[in-house]
Amino acid sequence: MKTSSKGLLTQLTQFWTLLDDLAENDPEGYKNFIEQELNEGKQLCAGPEPQFCVQTRILKPKEKMLFINLCQWKRIPAPKSLTHPGPLIVGRPEDISETSDTYTVIDVAYNPDILQTAEKDQVKKDQLVKMTMKCIEEQLQFTLSHTYHITKFRIKGSIQRTKQNLMGIQAECTDLKERMRKEHSLGQIRSSTVSNPDQFPQLLLPKDQVSGKAGRLIEEISSTEIQVEMKIPVYELKIVKDQNEKPLKIELKVELPGINSVSLCDLSVSEDDLLIEVSEKYRLHLNLPESVNIEMTTAKFIKEKSTLMIMMPLV
Repeated sequence: MKTSSKGLLTQLTQFWTLLDDLAENDPEGYKNFIEQELNEGKQLCAGPEPQFCVQTRILKPKEKMLFINLCQWKRIPAPKSLTHPGPLIVGRPEDISETSDTYTVIDVAYNPDILQTAEKDQVKKDQLVKMTMKCIEEQLQFTLSHTYHITKFRIKGSIQRTKQNLMGIQAECTDLKERMRKEHSLGQIRSSTVSNPDQFPQLLLPKDQVSGKAGRLIEEISSTEIQVEMKIPVYELKIVKDQNEKPLKIELKVELPGINSVSLCDLSVSEDDLLIEVSEKYRLHLNLPESVNIEMTTAKFIKEKSTLMIMMPLV
């Protein structure tokens, strides 16, 4: 132990000596090195970013709609190779009850390399989604439907809630790799009697491309959830018609007392529903009476009245 500590101290001393020499002999190179290190550190400490959202259903213990937000997060290490496990973090589920609907949201984060690889190949993307769903089933004791679809919106709910959920276990920049060593892999959960990780199938490659040696599927890290009580704001929804009584668009007026900036408002619209989350204070989920044109939908925030106006032309 003393020897290893002494060796580490020697390496640190040599490192600082090299930095001093670099600062003295090549100031520009020293500046670039420090800036690069600061940028890399900033990226590691940045929060997760949404990539795509999956909609499916929970069948047991209680049937309800489920949205899985798949996010990329540079703080999560990339797998060493295709035969190594792909680390991930699974946030605790949040049940959301609205006047018109009840559903569950679960946030999941991977290293960006895994999601970017999956986006380029539909087969790999399908495998990733199915393995994610399997991981959720094993960890949370859920039974999920085998069918799913990718939603048109990248995230269900607000990015603030997702970041708080996934970063709950890492309020400080702790050693993620050390945490992963202490957790179970999905392969270990699926078959605790198997001691050799090479016996598990490979995560991202199709079966006809998997080599004889294949690694574990996923390593998982559970996160705690920050509970935030959010109010349903006062709103007014109306269908605007032309002179022939033909429906043209849906107008939604939402009153948001205490909100003075549109940057605090998070809006997700699909053809048949709408979700508004505002600065962890308000949440409004509505099933729309008519199908709307997502691309032509516009929103305007009236700062003086703390009111959000949303115009949704019909399909």
